[in-house]
Order: sequence, then C-alpha cells, then structure tokens
Amino acid sequence: MGKSLWLFVLILSLFSCQMQGVQRPAPGTPCSVLRVTDGDTFHCRLESGEEVKVRLLGIDTPESSPNPKAYRDVERTGRSMEEIVKMGKEAKRFTQSLLPAGEKVYLEFDVQKTDRYGRLLAYVWLSDGRMLNEVIIKEGYAQVYTIPPNVKYQERLLSAQRRAREEGRGLWGRH
Repeated sequence: MGKSLWLFVLILSLFSCQMQGVQRPAPGTPCSVLRVTDGDTFHCRLESGEEVKVRLLGIDTPESSPNPKAYRDVERTGRSMEEIVKMGKEAKRFTQSLLPAGEKVYLEFDVQKTDRYGRLLAYVWLSDGRMLNEVIIKEGYAQVYTIPPNVKYQERLLSAQRRAREEGRGLWGRH
C-alpha cells in the first residue's frame, strides 16, 4: 500500500470514529469490576489482585441512602430526603447497568491519585472506549463536581452536563 493511500485510510478511519462518537480509552490501569457502591463509587480488582474502591473524578451523584451528605444535599437543593434518595438509587442503578461484575475497565488518574478516604480517584474508560464519568453526566445522573487540581476533563464534563440539562435527561427531568 502506498504512503498516500495508507495516510488516506488512516485519516478516514479517525474521521469515521469521531463521527460515530467513538472514543478510544486513554492508556490506563486495567481493573475488573466487583460491585457498585453508589452512582459514583465502585469496587474493582487490579491485575495485581488488590481490591480497591474507586471514586469517579469530576462527578457527583445524589446519595442512595440517608447520610450526612444527603442531609447537606437536602439543605442545598430544597428537595426532600425521599427525593434525594430516590434520585441516588436511580443513579446507582444506571451505573450498575454500565459496570456489571467482571467488566474490565481502565482507570486514568489526574493529579491526585487518592482522596482522604483512601479511594482511588479516576476517570474510568469502558471497554467500548467511552468515559464512564462523562456517560453518567450525559445521561443526567450526575452533576459536574471538580476539585482542583483534578480538572483534566472539566470542560468536557461541563459540556455534557449542559446538554443533559437542555434535554431534560435523567435527574434534570421532572420528578
């Protein structure tokens, strides 16, 4: 195959992937899903065999049970505890639908690798090339929640949130 033909095929392939919305996973740490804790947290097993708890960077889902954060969300949003917990359970179910046990995902870290609770902080890439964090926001099950210095995909996530709000998706729809 000549150089110009090879270059044309490469450009066409890249363009085709962009047009279909396909995103390739960033190089990352492979991890096998064990269970989902809530809409933005899950447990997985690293290739070393170590079990870790992963907190999705850049997003925040409602709480799925009454706890101190849920009470803060009630005060902040004016919604009832019942509404907050209902939305949190919806977000958890959505995340579970994307992270079945045994699913292989790839963890991409930002500036800080862990939080004060010892959880890994990561952008998670699904096997189909989509970023889990972005998908959850795009479908309306989370809000953007970035804490500097971990802001690598902040603009991308904010763009997804704007679309979800405009389209009334997930939690942005009427409850």
